[in-house]
Amino acid sequence: MRNAIKIGRLTIHETGPFFLIAGPCVIENEATTLEVARYLKKLSVELDIPIIFKTSYDKANRTSLTSFRGPGIEKGLKIIQKVKDTTGLLALSDVHQTDDVKKAALVLDVIQIPAFLCRQSDLLVTAGLSGIPVNIKKGQFLSPWEIGMAIEKVASTGNKNIFVTERGSSFGYNNLVVDMRSIAIMKNFGFPVIFDATHSVQLPGGGGTCSGGQREFVSTLSMAAVAAGADGVFMEVHPDPDSALCDGPNSLPLHEIRPLIKKLKELHGIIRS
Repeated sequence: MRNAIKIGRLTIHETGPFFLIAGPCVIENEATTLEVARYLKKLSVELDIPIIFKTSYDKANRTSLTSFRGPGIEKGLKIIQKVKDTTGLLALSDVHQTDDVKKAALVLDVIQIPAFLCRQSDLLVTAGLSGIPVNIKKGQFLSPWEIGMAIEKVASTGNKNIFVTERGSSFGYNNLVVDMRSIAIMKNFGFPVIFDATHSVQLPGGGGTCSGGQREFVSTLSMAAVAAGADGVFMEVHPDPDSALCDGPNSLPLHEIRPLIKKLKELHGIIRS
């Protein structure tokens, strides 16, 4: 990593710190969103780990037309702002359309480019022009070296606060596989690399009208990714994943994540030392 990356008060650099991006897949309601955020804030303090709260006001890339998408940008951003005001956590959300970037940038600390949209030039450039940090999720259909062109699109705006996220590659039908070499390859571009531990165990469209998942492999893959050099880990968490309205099969139960996060921080410290 050539340069330090600034995300609000958080600075990501070659020697640490380990940080976590976590939260529910989508805003289901204000109460659940705040419950998750408050728990993550408590965890951040107890383990001394910077945590960026993630959620989505609109999940546009759903398997089925009838899948739950969220409350929309207006209501969703109000709830995210309440999370920030209540907990002090930094916040990240997906942005799917160029028209949404200006509104989202007034609330968010990080704009996330969804994996399926990582080649959308107008969206990448508009996100860069917002001036706030941009997280580009590597599409399941891209090789790790191809993410360099997405980085160039954002960086062309003068915005160098960029990081990229590995989330697995398509492997036949309804399956993903993670090539840990991709973390080292993407780090060569000079920007932080995050590992998406929960979407990497997703089974896209595996449920017929929705995606399936294998959350039992989250711990194994996230530890492997940190050992391979990932600067941080992304994961979706929920109080009751089996009743979640989106991505439940690959989300982790909120109150079971503490031991894993503690272990990942320790492993990160060993690797960086």
